[in-house]
Amino acid sequence: MRINVTSVWVDDQAKALTFYTDTLGFVKKIDVPAGEYRWLTVVSPQAPDGVELLLEPDAHPAAKTFKNALVEDGIPFTSFAVDDVHAEYERLRGLGVLFTQPPVDHGPVTTAVLDDTCGNLIQIAEHKA
Repeated sequence: MRINVTSVWVDDQAKALTFYTDTLGFVKKIDVPAGEYRWLTVVSPQAPDGVELLLEPDAHPAAKTFKNALVEDGIPFTSFAVDDVHAEYERLRGLGVLFTQPPVDHGPVTTAVLDDTCGNLIQIAEHKA
């Protein structure tokens, strides 16, 4: 068994696609109509056959309530691995990304938290050897 697809709930799939590709650097993998919305996934360019991130509409009321509660409490919805949190933080800030937490050293990991513009806080994490 392996993880194939995981989701992040977004309030606007087109806006999410732009942010996750043009800003974060992921690559669009699948984009097909699915009723009112789309089955829309992105992948890491370093692992194009790896885990897909589904940019899933937050149309269900429970999704919006859950997302809002996480944001209000400052809790990231998910975490992405990066090689250098400080460099990625500076790169993304240069692109206008809003961070709710600058890089913080937690011993074996350094993290920062950003606003994905689609209703989520996202953590970036550098794991130290």
